[in-house]
Amino acid sequence: MDHRDVIASLTNEERSRLTGKSDGPGLIQFAAHFGAILLLGGLIAAKVPFWPLLMLPQGILIVFLFTLLHETVHRTAFETQRLNDAVARLCSLAIALPADWFRYFHFAHHRFTQDPDNDPELAFPKPETLRQYVVHVSGLPVWWAHFKTLYSNASGGSQESYVPPKGRPKVRAEARAMIALYAAVLLLAFWFKATVLLYVWIVPALLGQPFLRLYLLAEHGRCPMVANMLENTRTTLTNWLVRKVAWNMPFHAEHHAYPGVPFHQLPEFHRLIERHLKVIEPGYVRFHEKYIETLH
Repeated sequence: MDHRDVIASLTNEERSRLTGKSDGPGLIQFAAHFGAILLLGGLIAAKVPFWPLLMLPQGILIVFLFTLLHETVHRTAFETQRLNDAVARLCSLAIALPADWFRYFHFAHHRFTQDPDNDPELAFPKPETLRQYVVHVSGLPVWWAHFKTLYSNASGGSQESYVPPKGRPKVRAEARAMIALYAAVLLLAFWFKATVLLYVWIVPALLGQPFLRLYLLAEHGRCPMVANMLENTRTTLTNWLVRKVAWNMPFHAEHHAYPGVPFHQLPEFHRLIERHLKVIEPGYVRFHEKYIETLH
């Protein structure tokens, strides 16, 4: 039974309930996620006792805005399209990943998941040696890739096959606007000697990125190169806090099987199709223990 059979087995009532969008759950979770970033940022800026220790949780919350960006490019975080697009822009700026370009990239990933010839995610190979694993988890390559993408998009409008010709002007304008905004923020920071930017945003993001790399590696790492979304994608069972910070994306096989299901309905969808999932891991620590055993 593949993902198409599972979706076909759902009743019309189940499909309607599962794919029902709503602004409420997204606004509540966004308020909690972004509110925590503002709170920690304020405490760091005020240099409360032991404030450097707050930079790690701050960074984790910032880089995990990637999972909110992911939801908003699917336009399933909120019912209102303009709200999805506005929050996508905010997340995009926070992690230097252009939203319009990422939408094209990510939809190609969904169409060709684990297809060696067409899945754009596979252009960034999974680590096969311990050295590659350490470099990958450091997060440094992904920051380089983000800024390289911004430069490439700003100068050429992105020439990747998954970006249609009509989308290239939009991708180019987006990258140029982001670069201009970053330049303005940095100039203002230098002018006013506002080093707080380093401690509230830049250093925390560098510290938090390894945790996002560890999380993302579990989504498809060591999964079969097949078309069945219940087999080429991993669901990782984890605690409530990780699910909240990651906008329920640990239910990743469920998301790939039925991308129209909003984040807040994924636990229910998991309950319905759990018996059909092929690749489930009981936690991220266990996944990485197994992954490291395969390295040479």
